[in-house]
Amino acid sequence: RRYLTELETLLPEFEKRGVAVVAASSDTVERAEQAKNGWGLKSLRVAYGLSIGDARKWGLYVSRSNGMTSAGVIEPELFNEPGLFIVRPDGRLYWGTTSTMPFGRPHFNEVLQSLDFVIAKDYPARGDA
Repeated sequence: RRYLTELETLLPEFEKRGVAVVAASSDTVERAEQAKNGWGLKSLRVAYGLSIGDARKWGLYVSRSNGMTSAGVIEPELFNEPGLFIVRPDGRLYWGTTSTMPFGRPHFNEVLQSLDFVIAKDYPARGDA
């Protein structure tokens, strides 16, 4: 919740750098809309219905439900853990990171600083050998 609300406040900064932001989830449309409305996300585009198979293709970790979370939300039977990806306009992956846990995610201000460096230096993607 906090992660996405922070991202929403920084959307204009990402847009200034030419980055279109989408939060994608394996949630149903109902769960996604409930989260978006309940968390006050007005501008962040929230995609839903990512299949577990497609989540795995992206390299996302998949977890089984532990029931009720500390935030008071009942987890689905299977769901993907978080990842953050920057995809080039041509569809090629530029940068990605995944986590096995719902914490330890990249800080968005650091991502913005990295984007500034990448743009200024025309820094090439890595890990494609």
